[in-house]
Amino acid sequence: MAAGPVPAAFDLRRLGWRLADHAAGTAGDTPCPQLVLPAGLSLRAWLALVSAPRPQLGRTVMLGIDDPHARARLLRMGFGDALGWGVALHELETRIARMVERAEMVPRLRQAGALRLDLLAREAFVAGRAVGLHPREFALLWRLADVPGNAVSQRELLGDVWRLSFRPETNSLAVHVSRLRAKLRLSGLDGLVETLPDGAYRLAVGPPGTGTGTFALDAPSRLGKEHRYHPHPTIRQDTTSCAMK
Repeated sequence: MAAGPVPAAFDLRRLGWRLADHAAGTAGDTPCPQLVLPAGLSLRAWLALVSAPRPQLGRTVMLGIDDPHARARLLRMGFGDALGWGVALHELETRIARMVERAEMVPRLRQAGALRLDLLAREAFVAGRAVGLHPREFALLWRLADVPGNAVSQRELLGDVWRLSFRPETNSLAVHVSRLRAKLRLSGLDGLVETLPDGAYRLAVGPPGTGTGTFALDAPSRLGKEHRYHPHPTIRQDTTSCAMK
């Protein structure tokens, strides 16, 4: 993703890679790394970058960043890597390959605000106390925690959690969301799972370290106040990204 042609120093096609359409390159089971030359990008492109889901940021390499403070800032923002102009092409390839390996690894633990999810135990914990989730309730919460703060459609949830390619006549999804909310409410996390106007669901916390999703767990009534939904502008951009060999 660049304002002009890909410089030869960063052109992985010299090592047998190929450029893929941005939308097509992020589809499928294999995460597609995205290379970005930020110099000269439009404001719209920058907004699209910083508003991308955290998993996508983790597969994005920012190039041509010689200032070490700027590189550190980009890494804190969640980008997968940030490199200066002096990086060799073979080193760039190795870093991207390792980044893709990390992206494909499933973590055991996830932190979403005050909520800690344990994949091995298939349980959620708040201040060390188990929420008491059934397996599908946990799977639903884990899927929402894939992209905290971002909308997940009912179709995606039915496909990823229920393994259904069609919308069933039953309201099983709504029932499970209701039960999940009730258990989270008892644990002091009322309002953590939001329903958006289009029917999608959203985990109302930001990425770790943003300070959102902090709750007063011993308060007598509603124990915490989540940030409400503020949608990012929808931005269409024609970009390219590098797909693996």
